[in-house]
Formats: sequence, structure tokens, C-alpha cells
Amino acid sequence: MSLLLISLPAGPPGNYDFATSRDGQGLHAHGSALPGLLPPAGRGVEVVAMVPPALLSWHKVQLPKGIGPGSPRLRATLAGLLEEHLLDDADQLHFALEPGAGSAGSVWVAVCNRPWLSAHMHALDAAGRTVNRIVPELSPRTGPLRLIVAGVPERAQLLISGDAVPGGVQALPLGPGSLSLLPQPTDDASQEAELLTEPAVAALAEQTLGRQLTIQQAPERMLEATRSSWDLAQFDFSQGGRARAAKRAGAVWRDLMYAPAWRPARWGVALLLLAQIVGLNWLAWQTRADLAARRSQIEAALTQTFPQVKVVVDAPVQMAREVAALRQASGAFSASDLEPALSAFALVAPAGSAPSAIEFSAGELRARGVQMAASALSEANQRLRPLGYQMQTEANAVVLKPEGAP
Repeated sequence: MSLLLISLPAGPPGNYDFATSRDGQGLHAHGSALPGLLPPAGRGVEVVAMVPPALLSWHKVQLPKGIGPGSPRLRATLAGLLEEHLLDDADQLHFALEPGAGSAGSVWVAVCNRPWLSAHMHALDAAGRTVNRIVPELSPRTGPLRLIVAGVPERAQLLISGDAVPGGVQALPLGPGSLSLLPQPTDDASQEAELLTEPAVAALAEQTLGRQLTIQQAPERMLEATRSSWDLAQFDFSQGGRARAAKRAGAVWRDLMYAPAWRPARWGVALLLLAQIVGLNWLAWQTRADLAARRSQIEAALTQTFPQVKVVVDAPVQMAREVAALRQASGAFSASDLEPALSAFALVAPAGSAPSAIEFSAGELRARGVQMAASALSEANQRLRPLGYQMQTEANAVVLKPEGAP
């Protein structure tokens, strides 16, 4: 499943920065376009909307017992817990609970403007780019400080996250005043801090921070955001269970097929399939060789027994033909002759039962006026089998014919 990544702007619906990925691991294309001109989002494409850090606030709350994901009172509970921390009316805000949250625990809650988010969702849906998942560009994370300088020189932003960051994530204007608000790490933590910048503000970032930063394109950060387990599409923006299951299945399949972490498993499956193919081909070759050896033995038996046969086309048929000719030349009887058939019938004929008529045609002996029970017929066939005959009953008759004859 491929990805269409859309960054939601701060204002009303308009131009959207976008990026596409065929495998969820590398970028394919990126740019900016109106909703109707964005890359198509047909079958097999997951549309992911990204909310910038400046448009989200993060709060940590302690959920009461009995309140958790799926609870009908969850939104009202969150609004009550955050009432003193919110500047806007709770009805105008959208809440999203962190993934994996349980009841009666401390959890992160993301908050953004609900009418703003709804306007963008409707605009994209009307353009045929229905959003499957909403992710934050940055979310609270454990570990050392991560600092990103983004934007353009006139409006450069400082995006920070990490254990020591108040509120989990902060978006500040780049300047000396903002630097004074940064956490003061120890020397060891300072060496571990991750410093990134977009190319447009790289010179300004290095001048302001006095350090060299790693270049990171904005579309790369969009793709990285999709790997987060966060999904802000909750409450009014949530999708049905079937859509969520399909979305999860698509994400799992994409990871299995392309994620570096699954590369050893993919190599293992490929090697296993290769071993199976090699094994099956070897077994087929061995079977063909065994059949060819058996065919050669049969042909050798025919040519050695009857040297006059120079060309072998169908060894069993030719062998039967030569044996019949040899028998005819020597005057010997075969199972298809009358005398051996009469002798075999006399061997198993019921005592005291004489046939009213005997017919013989094409090696088949029919004795009319003779009746045999099923048990007697089974016993007769057991005695006839070594002689090369089989017997069956008809209406008021028994039929004796060479074994294998139709």
C-alpha cells in the first residue's frame, strides 16, 4: 500500500504541501497543490494528514477508574480534566488520546481546534482525498532532546521534543529569547541531542545555535511522522471498525514488505521458498530419471527376449503381440482360447448345475442356466485369479473372461 502524505496548513483550506511514498520507507514525489490537484488517492493508497506542532497542544492527565478508550464519557471527562488548561471552549476543541492508553492511568492528550480540522477534512474528502489517518508532526517522546529548525528565514521555528521538554512538544520562534527556554542538558546529554534543520534555514540555524545541524527535508519529516503510532482521528473524526482494520492491515503489510526491520524475515522467507523450489525440482528430476531407467529396463527385456524387434514404440503392447505370435506358432493355448476357458469354468462350476447353453466369443465364455450366489462368486474369483480369469454374473448366466478384459 502506497502513501499520500498531506500537511495541513494553519489557515483555511487552500494549498497543501504533500509527499508520496510507494513503500512507506522512501519518498517518491513532493510538492504543493490545491485539494483537487493533489496526487490521486485510489485503491491501495493510504491518505495520511499531518498536523503541525504549532497547531497542537499536549497535556498529561490522570484518567479516573472506568474511563478509557471506547468509554461514552471519555470526551466529557477529558474536557473536565483540562478545563483549567484550555483557552477555548471545550466544544470548539478536538481531543485525541495517546495510543495504547488504558483506564485509570496517566496519558497524553493532544488538543487542536475542531472547526479548523473539520474544514480541512471536508475539503480533502470533497476532492476525493479522504483521510484515513491523522498524525502529529511531532509527538511526546522519550529520550534525549530533539531540536528541529523549520520554516523560512523570515518565520523560522524551533521545534523541540524529548524527556526534558515541558508539555512534551513545543514550537517556538527561532531567536535568542527562545534559546533561553531550552532545557539545560548535562554534557553527556548535550552530545546525544539530535539537531536537525531544513535547508532554507540551515545558515540561520547554525548562526543562532552556534552548532552544525543535520539537514532534513520537510517531506522526510512528513514520512517519519507516519511511522508514529498516534492517530488523531478519534471521536467525531474516527472511522468504522472495518476501515480501521483495513488500515492496520495495510500498514502491517507495507512494513512487512518494505521496512528495514523486517528485511531478515523477508530474506528468510525468500530463502525458504528458494529451497522448496530447488527441492521440488530435484525430486522431479529424480522421478524422471527413475521412470527413464524403468522404461529402459522394459525395452531391454523386450529386445533381449525378441531380438527381431528393432524399434521400440510401446514395449508392453509389442511384448504382448510377440508372445501371442509365439504361442500361435507353437500351438500353445492362451487364456482367450476355448479349451483353457472350459477347464477354468469346470474348476469353479457349482456342483449339480449344468449349463443349458455355452457361448464363446472373443475369448469370453458365457454359460447360460447357471446361477451363483455372491459368496460362491467371490470364492470362484479367488481360485480363478491365479489362472488369469475373472467371473461375473448376468441374468440367468455366468460370464468367464480373461482378467483385465473390459
